[in-house]
Amino acid sequence: PLLMMAIRGMDYVIHRRILDEETVDEIGAKFESNIPLSEKVKRALRCSVPRLKKCLLQRFPLIKWLPHYPIRETAIGDLISGINGGIMQIPLSIAYAMIAAVPPVFGLYAAFYPMLVYFIFGTSHHLIIGGYTVLALMMRGLGDRLAPDSDFMIWDNETNSSVVDTVSQDAKRVQVVVAVTLLSGLFQILLGLVQFGVMVTYLSEPLVRGYTTGATFHIFMSQFGNIFGVTYVRHNGPLMLPKNFIEFLFVLHVTHIPTLVVFVVAMVGLVVAKRVSEFLSKKLPVPVPVELLAVIISTLVSWKLNLNESYKIAVVGNIPSGLQPPSLPPTSLIGEVIGDAFAMAVVGYGMAISLGQVFALKHGYKVDSNQELIALGLSNAVGGLFQSIAISGSIPRSLVNESTGGKSQVLAGAVSAIVILIALFSIGSLLSDLPKAVLAAIIFVNVTGTLKQFHDIPALWKTSKVDMFIWLATFIFILLLNPDLGLPAAIGFSMLTVIFRTQRPKYSLLGQVQGTDIYRPFENYSQAVPGIVIFRSSATLYFANADMYKNALSKKSGLDVHKILATKKKQEAKRQKLQKENAKRTNGEGKEEGGSEHVGFIIFLIIIHSEPPVFSSFCVAFCVLFQIYRDYGKIGIEVLLAGCQTGVMDQLKIGGYFSDKVTKSCVFSTIHDAVLYCQPVRRTAEVILWNFVCTQFKK
Repeated sequence: PLLMMAIRGMDYVIHRRILDEETVDEIGAKFESNIPLSEKVKRALRCSVPRLKKCLLQRFPLIKWLPHYPIRETAIGDLISGINGGIMQIPLSIAYAMIAAVPPVFGLYAAFYPMLVYFIFGTSHHLIIGGYTVLALMMRGLGDRLAPDSDFMIWDNETNSSVVDTVSQDAKRVQVVVAVTLLSGLFQILLGLVQFGVMVTYLSEPLVRGYTTGATFHIFMSQFGNIFGVTYVRHNGPLMLPKNFIEFLFVLHVTHIPTLVVFVVAMVGLVVAKRVSEFLSKKLPVPVPVELLAVIISTLVSWKLNLNESYKIAVVGNIPSGLQPPSLPPTSLIGEVIGDAFAMAVVGYGMAISLGQVFALKHGYKVDSNQELIALGLSNAVGGLFQSIAISGSIPRSLVNESTGGKSQVLAGAVSAIVILIALFSIGSLLSDLPKAVLAAIIFVNVTGTLKQFHDIPALWKTSKVDMFIWLATFIFILLLNPDLGLPAAIGFSMLTVIFRTQRPKYSLLGQVQGTDIYRPFENYSQAVPGIVIFRSSATLYFANADMYKNALSKKSGLDVHKILATKKKQEAKRQKLQKENAKRTNGEGKEEGGSEHVGFIIFLIIIHSEPPVFSSFCVAFCVLFQIYRDYGKIGIEVLLAGCQTGVMDQLKIGGYFSDKVTKSCVFSTIHDAVLYCQPVRRTAEVILWNFVCTQFKK
């Protein structure tokens, strides 16, 4: 700290001449670095042993870290973590399957096949993949749309009424879920191969948190039937949530009390057990598998008291043992689920990469976003072939993996998969008496934590009102339009806020901080450059705000160019008329007020070099700059540019901005160079500096 204070207190002096871009190019010996497209293609297709090795290590991370796996240091922790994670995954996987409205065994498949694939191709050391509540909810909505109850109604002679053929409906729903899982995996693989891992940047944190909060209410609604022991008409499409809730209220009076009692007892027991587990977490080497204990205890009680037959409490039923052979879903379903598959691919990847990056930042390693996209896609694709539901990053499993000492997905993931495999072959008949109300309680306990995200609203109100509106809009979209349609609507609204921000930039006048080459807004800093006005806009210059930008420039500078030009034309016409009347009065009569003044005008332009502007957008910006140079030049104001990056200079050159009159000598390296250039006595009168700040030209 003392050294930093000493360094900050040091003065420094730099002696150099004023530099424009032409001089900088000469001093720096600039050369053209543009590579022809043909050469880029050749380099991309060129194959060599080092490149092949790099490609293999990138696509198969297992090859890189497995030979260096520290067995003595991390094997025990990974083993313990894997066993606990696998035990914890059993009840959660069954619960995810119930949310997706498919038989429980397909949730267990999601905890087995994808994990084996991910541990070969994944780059996160702590991320454990598995079922995800939002994805399960999206699959349920898709199943309700493509396999509704109305398509499977049969006549029951015992009750003399129509009932749902659940066997046929479950078979259809499984086909739908498998199809959307496989297709979402293929989408993720394709996006990963084209290096589209950056798409997660469009899923901002307020959007994701608003999305998960809204999806929580859909999850609650999906379990009301299992909680209250009632059946009601289910609706699909927009406004599904309020419609289903109204239908539920109509049958609330026939609540099955024994089922509700089981749910309440299980809910209270889980909450108390989790609080005790959290209290003892520092004293115990591994966390208590609360959910598994709830499943075991409730299954034993249900079996002993015969709850299904004696009290008509719905139970899971028999779970098939073993594994399913690989199979492809019907091709007729592909067209019907393609949109949902893409949405699930984006949501699943967004959750997984966000969770993986949190662990990577905490433990000091890097996660390859594109490789994660491919790994997740392969996990979903292989899982879909083996009848698995869609997967993403599993928050509870990943936290358990980290808290119990898991350092790598080698043993943690593999051991978890082995535990699930044992469960698939052994517990099928043992869990047949598990009450569905208990699974509903497990779901409620695990998702109610997302309701705490409502605290984001007052926090965002203080920090960023735009982000708060994104959160609220996403939440409302999910409630009213459902998770599948709500996601694109939320992303679209988020994009609109970006446009809104560029449409509402902050225009300000800058002044020089005394004794420095630093320039700050007048509203915050009182020291200004004498005789110089510096104008700055915080927004990108593109077609939507071009007119607004020119109007703000005119207002801030106090110069109405068009009005001055009109006045100048009238004076010129008057002067010519007077010339004809009296040749002796030709000198000075037509002189415009301020017309002979030479006023300097500097534009400070910045563009991010890594993202070149779209040509159409740059064309608009170029036209605006040219108009400003032309119009202000007509009234005696000289236009200069300052602080432009190389990419901008090249685009200006290509666009034809530079000419015999407009050269690189009109462009300066910094705003201070431009100020110093304007100060010699030969440059008279007032000098206006226009500081045009823009991070990139956008379409």
